[in-house]
Amino acid sequence: MSDWLEHSVQVEVPIPIDEVWDLWSDLEQMPRWMKWIDSVKVLEEDPTLSRWKLATGGLEFSWLARIVKMEPNQIIQWESVDGLPNRGAIRFYDRKDSSIVKLTVAYGIPGWLGKLVDNLFLGRAVESTIQADLDRFREYAIQSQAKSSSGN
Repeated sequence: MSDWLEHSVQVEVPIPIDEVWDLWSDLEQMPRWMKWIDSVKVLEEDPTLSRWKLATGGLEFSWLARIVKMEPNQIIQWESVDGLPNRGAIRFYDRKDSSIVKLTVAYGIPGWLGKLVDNLFLGRAVESTIQADLDRFREYAIQSQAKSSSGN
C-alpha cells in the first residue's frame, strides 16, 4: 500500500512559449536541469514511453513512464507504468514575451517508508529540489535562447 505525496512548483521563463516547449519536450535533455534525474531514454519502439533513472544520496530508482496527454505549448502529462510509482504534469502558460512553467509531481511511497520518514520533511526536500530544478531550467532556457540568437 502506498501513500501519495504531491507537489506543485512554477517558474516564469522570459522567453516565448514555443521555445520553452521545444526545450522541455525533449525529455532526454532533462538531466541538464533536473538534479536528481540521472538519465532519460525515450524508447524507439514507442516514443510515448521513456525509461527514467533517479539517483541521489546513494539511492537509485528507475521507472518506465508513459505520456498520457501531450498538447503542444500546453501540457505534458505522464504516469509510471513500472518501477517507482509517480505521475504528474508540466503545464505551460503563454505570457506573450514570457512563459509560466508549472510542474506537478505525485509519487507513491510505501506505507512502511512513510512511517519511517517525516512526510513533511520529505515533502519540503522534494519541493525545494523541484523548485531548484525549475530555476535551473529557466537559466538553461535563457542560455539556449542566447546561443541560438547569436548564431551558435
